[in-house]
Amino acid sequence: MTLIIGDQAPDFELINQFGENVKLSDFRGKKPVVIVFYPLSFSGICTGELCEIRDNFGKFEHENVELLAISVDSKFVQKQFADHEGYKFSVLADFWPHGGVAKEYGVFLEEAGISNRATFVINKDGELVSKFVTAPGQARSLDEYDRALASL
Repeated sequence: MTLIIGDQAPDFELINQFGENVKLSDFRGKKPVVIVFYPLSFSGICTGELCEIRDNFGKFEHENVELLAISVDSKFVQKQFADHEGYKFSVLADFWPHGGVAKEYGVFLEEAGISNRATFVINKDGELVSKFVTAPGQARSLDEYDRALASL
């Protein structure tokens, strides 16, 4: 499935690093959400991207945005990763069915068994207002997040 701007974001429920269920629709009517799909925890580019977000988390807090980072890793890996890097945002496990949420968002790479680097910005009404995807091996720029947040 390819999502386009204006589409309703597919709802999902995944487990975060604390073992809590996080459901996208729970934020509807309350706050915008930024979903950050990344291939694998503890990998070089992914760690660098999420640490840059961590170091600039005030941008998201200022906009009252809920940030959800998602990879196909298990909740146990996500816990270690988030604790090790000091992430203040939810790190979700799209572990089983393997990459199920990434598939719904059209960013699962079947041949590799991981999600692509993709970001989806969803407004309070649950509509997709911005998205950006980079080629495998290419990091996202913090400037892209600034432009995406401006669309809220």
